[in-house]
Amino acid sequence: MSKIQLEKFQTPNRRLMGAGPSNIYPEVSEALSRHEIGHLDPLFVKMMDEVKSMLRYMFQTKNEFAIAVSAPGSAGMEACFVNLVEPGDKVIVCVNGLFGGRMVENVERVGGTAVVIQDEWGTPVSIDKLEVALEENSDTKIVAFVHAETSTGVRSDAETIAKIAKEHDCLVIADTVTSLAGIPVMTDEWGLDGVYSGSQKCLSSVAGLSPLTFSDKAIEKITNRKSKIQSWFLDQTLVLDYWTGEGKRSYHHTAPINSVYALHESLRLVSNEGLENSWKRHKDAHIRLKKGLEDLNFKFVVEEEYRLPQMNSIYVPDNIDELAVRMELLNDFNLEIGAGLGKLSGKIWRIGLMGYNAREDSVDYCLDALKSVLNK
Repeated sequence: MSKIQLEKFQTPNRRLMGAGPSNIYPEVSEALSRHEIGHLDPLFVKMMDEVKSMLRYMFQTKNEFAIAVSAPGSAGMEACFVNLVEPGDKVIVCVNGLFGGRMVENVERVGGTAVVIQDEWGTPVSIDKLEVALEENSDTKIVAFVHAETSTGVRSDAETIAKIAKEHDCLVIADTVTSLAGIPVMTDEWGLDGVYSGSQKCLSSVAGLSPLTFSDKAIEKITNRKSKIQSWFLDQTLVLDYWTGEGKRSYHHTAPINSVYALHESLRLVSNEGLENSWKRHKDAHIRLKKGLEDLNFKFVVEEEYRLPQMNSIYVPDNIDELAVRMELLNDFNLEIGAGLGKLSGKIWRIGLMGYNAREDSVDYCLDALKSVLNK
């Protein structure tokens, strides 16, 4: 068999201002190139402890269990459901976009019973509907919802959702993939039990890790299960032994070492900046983008009260070929913005201002490029 000769893969320098991933911090890029050490090396173990500590800060929690799952945010989602939902458990799932629908899939695949609350895409989870559903389903074990729905850019009231769920003695699962470090996520104050996120959004690290935290009540539910956890890899009773222990770790899997370097660096940068400053930076960038888009007569999908600063969805005017514009932005300006998903496919654009891209120069570059293409 003859050998294959291939050229080195080269990538352009894109501005990633879609729904994720975001551009990584330069310091994160440097961290990726550091010398690799073993995943059980004492120095790596020390760094894992620092990652755990910084994740507690990001999630605003004192939970002992705060780790990074060695897989993307979708695996963080699945880790919550396969560990917390047993066959026959009733779970109320609040669906107001694409990713709420994925929660329903997870419940059903582990043998749970999903009670679905449907809200229009682009609107927040209905508190009234949740209260009615809990009254009608008194045997509900868990309430699950998406805090920041990436498919539309809408923020739901996590604090009130969790408060109502707790009044009915339910655990709460929250998707914070797009919200963590971009807007407040107050795990302990709000009473969230299973919270997962992603490394590639407002943390501006490389894709492929999912920050995850479980409350003591969630850990109690996991350790007292009557049935075996469906997934071996995502069984957190096994992973817990890998992420804990004084000075040593039990072997579970080979961690993505360089990706953990990158996550550590991004968490360090956000910690040094301060969460409140990070939230303000995302808000300031949104206000600048909002003014520019409104000057171009674009209309937002989400009402201002519920709008995410880091994920801006706008309607595409009927007289514009939305795909052609996105391709021109990509090819001529190395600028990526996101298309609509599901029922909003072809109807909206999603402009991300996440992490490293929540800056004035990124906003101005996006607006100038958009103006240039539209003026043609």
